[in-house]
Amino acid sequence: MSKHGLIEFDAVLAIARRGSFRAAALELGLSTTALSNLIGKLERQLGVRLFNRTTRSVSLTDAGLTFVDQVGPALTTLHDAMTAARSQQETPSGTIRINAFPTGAREILGPLLLKFLRLYPGVHIDLVTEGRIVDIVAEGFDLGLRRADLVPSDMIAIRVGPPRSFAVVASPAYFESHGTPRVPPDLLQHACLRIRLPNGALHRWRFEKDGEPVQIDVQGPITLDEASLSRIAVLEHVGIGYFMESDVREDIEAGRLVRVLEDWTPPLDALCLYYPSRRNSSAAFKALIEMARHHVDDGSWLHAADG
Repeated sequence: MSKHGLIEFDAVLAIARRGSFRAAALELGLSTTALSNLIGKLERQLGVRLFNRTTRSVSLTDAGLTFVDQVGPALTTLHDAMTAARSQQETPSGTIRINAFPTGAREILGPLLLKFLRLYPGVHIDLVTEGRIVDIVAEGFDLGLRRADLVPSDMIAIRVGPPRSFAVVASPAYFESHGTPRVPPDLLQHACLRIRLPNGALHRWRFEKDGEPVQIDVQGPITLDEASLSRIAVLEHVGIGYFMESDVREDIEAGRLVRVLEDWTPPLDALCLYYPSRRNSSAAFKALIEMARHHVDDGSWLHAADG
């Protein structure tokens, strides 16, 4: 949420960008009612309506279009000026907004973000997880977190996190009762947890060995769209699951789950924090980037993963 006296203008641009009061309210950290009241107050001050509102849609009026065209560049300049001023702070403070895949967020939350917050209690991190890839500049984020191959070419990227791979696992009891798959096609004879992707499609489990890719359209008793739910199901002996290795590492080490087909799940592209080139960054932003680079340089990610 803006704290610099520009919230009304930020609100107009957020609604215009999102096409929804609800989505804009979430972005700004406001309730929908508070946002509606804010826009209503601004419209009364201006003496014109900025938005056409129905129960189904929101669009800019002609006056709103003109307002956005003129205010947008000026607001960018003002925010840049405030960022430049904040960059002179000695003590990091303020909000850093990060957009990430849920799995990536889980991997860096403890070893990087929570450690950072303990060092800099004046900083607030707004971490948004979603399956879709967004334009972090257009959506108002400071940083994105994605696999290296998904980072836009015009962004600055920092590799973060330990080595990554998928893991195929089930409980010892399941394998004792149903046998162990030796190659990916064997999964077709097993109960597997199906995965629904953010776009609604069913995920085909992907494998590779000696340069040979294989995709398996597994079958099973349940379809889930969240790794934490899949973990519960495999621990309850429902079937075989397909996870990011980091999500089930502790269960494998403790013997609660058994990993199979490991030679068919080679390392994946590293996670990267990425951001646009900027001349004036806040002290908080600079401190987080420095910490991320430090973790890579000194191997702290590996120690965090082992610990």
